[in-house]
Amino acid sequence: MHSWGFQVDALDVARWQFGVTTVYHFLFVPLTIGLSVLVAILQTMWHRTGNERYLKLTKFYGKLFLINFAMGVVTGIVQEFQFGMNWSDYSRFVGDIFGAPLAIEALVAFFLESTFIGLWIFGWDRLPKRLHLASIWAAAIGTNLSAYFILAANSFMQHPVGYRFNPTTGRAELTDFFAVLTNKVALITFPHTLAGAFLVAGSLIVSVGLWHVIRNRDSADTDAYRFATKFGSWVVLVSSALVLLTGDIQGKIMTDVQPMKMAAAEGLYTTESPASFSVLTVGSLDGSREVFAIKIPYLLSFLGTGDPNGTVQGINDLQAQYAAQYGAGSYTPIIPVTYWSFRFMIGLGLAAAAIALIVLWTQRKGRTPRSKWLLRAGLVMPALPLLANSFGWIFTEMGRQPWIVFGEMLTRNGVSRTVSLTEVLTSFTAFTLIYATLAVIEFKLLVRYAKAGVPDVTPVPTDDDTDDAERPLAFAY
Repeated sequence: MHSWGFQVDALDVARWQFGVTTVYHFLFVPLTIGLSVLVAILQTMWHRTGNERYLKLTKFYGKLFLINFAMGVVTGIVQEFQFGMNWSDYSRFVGDIFGAPLAIEALVAFFLESTFIGLWIFGWDRLPKRLHLASIWAAAIGTNLSAYFILAANSFMQHPVGYRFNPTTGRAELTDFFAVLTNKVALITFPHTLAGAFLVAGSLIVSVGLWHVIRNRDSADTDAYRFATKFGSWVVLVSSALVLLTGDIQGKIMTDVQPMKMAAAEGLYTTESPASFSVLTVGSLDGSREVFAIKIPYLLSFLGTGDPNGTVQGINDLQAQYAAQYGAGSYTPIIPVTYWSFRFMIGLGLAAAAIALIVLWTQRKGRTPRSKWLLRAGLVMPALPLLANSFGWIFTEMGRQPWIVFGEMLTRNGVSRTVSLTEVLTSFTAFTLIYATLAVIEFKLLVRYAKAGVPDVTPVPTDDDTDDAERPLAFAY
């Protein structure tokens, strides 16, 4: 299913294009999901206490959220175009299934978040405080709903349910929309993705706050930055625990519905009971066998089945089973990619949690961190869970190969037949250049406004005795 030579065709480039654009788009997604809720929480704290530092942090991190949200919308729209351009056969096959959740995502969730984000941006000096607070919560709810409907569509690719195959039309036809929405893969992928998103957002809050705490010790807003680092660190630690918990459940479901993916994650070639988890494995150049490994006994069996002595099927046995079931061919993903992406996902996420613990420790009992090494660690901290999220999705999608819809359609059969190599290369090059430009713009904007610090806030003076909760307020940046 995959070539190790230098010959490239339209399918190869189409796969690279979709992979690159998807990973690039997902750089914005977890930050948008996580920050939408965390900004809403900060504004709620201000609404309940009246403490000015929460208002400053709301507007500060809210601005970073809006920059990221705008970039995410742009890259997401481009990604959808590929279904019609490069993957028309796939779109024709799953259109009846994907149409419903993606339409709901666009018409309900996306419009909900877009509308209320607009109200939140322009409503600071026009809406009552309670209504303005409700608008950011509505936007956050819309953002998370959007994620669920997209994940429900993706989960159909991992574990098809609620459909029947029509041999006359060659299409999958929807029979049970509720089954699609309650796909057991979607039900666990959603909380796992949300936990990963909060890990990213919390890390950004820590990173920016820590920079100001160490570099601007005498700032009048040091108290706000110290709170931000503690708040963000606790978000990172709690979300890390949730990532591990949901990831454990997800691993067991994956073993049930996609046993080849679990075997590929471990590089397990022969069925074992009990099965060990390898901390490090060195394989042959072609990825077909193990040469050297450092392993933890029983761990893979527990991760995959919940039983330390459980049986985990190996790659070779599953390959023989699939070849008998689906016909001749390779049903094995690229093992080095799945093996290492799985470990990078775990390792980078744990590294972010370790930095959060150190940040909390250095601020115990009112202490102020001063270490340059901690500052450097804080600056790279947001990249760690962001890369962990990306490696997680690389593992999820590459581990499903050679299937584009598991058990129903091979990836090679989903590509557009009339699109030439030149056409795909042209769009791939254009998108890559555009995305590179957007990446530079995004990074510069985030750095610029992060360095600027929290804004000054000035209430509009009033002469009446209207309750604060009902009075429109204006604040200056």
